[in-house]
Amino acid sequence: MDLPAAASQRGERASLTAAIEQVNRIVLGKRHAVRLAFTSVLAGGHLLLEDLPGMGKTTLAHALAATLGLSFSRIQFTSDLLPSDIIGVSVFEREQAVFRFHPGPVFAQLVMADEINRATPKTQSALLEAMAERQVTVDGELHPLPDPFVVIATQNPLDLAGTFPLPDSQLDRFLLRISLGYPPPEAEREMLTTRDRRELLDELSPQLDPRALLALRRSVDAVTVRPALLDYLQALLAASRSRSLLRTGLSPRAGLALLHAARAWAFLGERDYVLPEDVQAVFVATSAHRLVPGSEGSDRDEVARQLLSSVPVDSH
Repeated sequence: MDLPAAASQRGERASLTAAIEQVNRIVLGKRHAVRLAFTSVLAGGHLLLEDLPGMGKTTLAHALAATLGLSFSRIQFTSDLLPSDIIGVSVFEREQAVFRFHPGPVFAQLVMADEINRATPKTQSALLEAMAERQVTVDGELHPLPDPFVVIATQNPLDLAGTFPLPDSQLDRFLLRISLGYPPPEAEREMLTTRDRRELLDELSPQLDPRALLALRRSVDAVTVRPALLDYLQALLAASRSRSLLRTGLSPRAGLALLHAARAWAFLGERDYVLPEDVQAVFVATSAHRLVPGSEGSDRDEVARQLLSSVPVDSH
């Protein structure tokens, strides 16, 4: 590698480290969740934040938006939200006698879909093409979305009133699903005794920009994956398809998602190769929401952990 390229990579990594630390100063005591969030962004995926109200889902989404230096829009999902409120609409302009497309809020580099499961399935599906294809179709015409394009959605648990469960096809478009949970006591004490998180959000400055993020993604794609690691990953996929506890195992797309996430986790660990520990670190967040347990009400995260523990590493 020539000296200018090496210097550029060092600068991008330094900016990435500063970005992670900035988010950690806002979302206290959740370093693992923050690293998973950056894993999703670096792997080129979308992120689903699922937890009870008041746990910091929206704060994390706003902190990521302010830190990544991307154009940002927030969509508040409600039961009366329409697909056109997300995608946009073609309006007839009488002077020119033509229909002109007016883009909706989905045309941003980072879209926050707040409380996504409060909208109806029809409205939820308006995001499906955007997340999968990075484009939307209106009146038969394709409209490409910005690059990079990231959706960060928040969701309340399904036992709360007024929510609609996301279909499996929609869940599958999220690279990772994470929960924050309650903060540790020392982090909660700091939140109680310092300034409001919303005030601190207003003071955040971009640590990355679209060019730097795309360059970091190219570096993640270059992380080496050895054949033995692929053997281990495929063994996990095969185990998910053979277990009686599951109605549906992990698809080939899920395998690709796991590989992309493991590469990004390894990159964040300042390695240019993937270890089994990287796969294990991202397995639950990448796979649990894609598994369909055989019995109603089973905890998907627990099923994913059981699946992970059932496949030994040393045999691969």
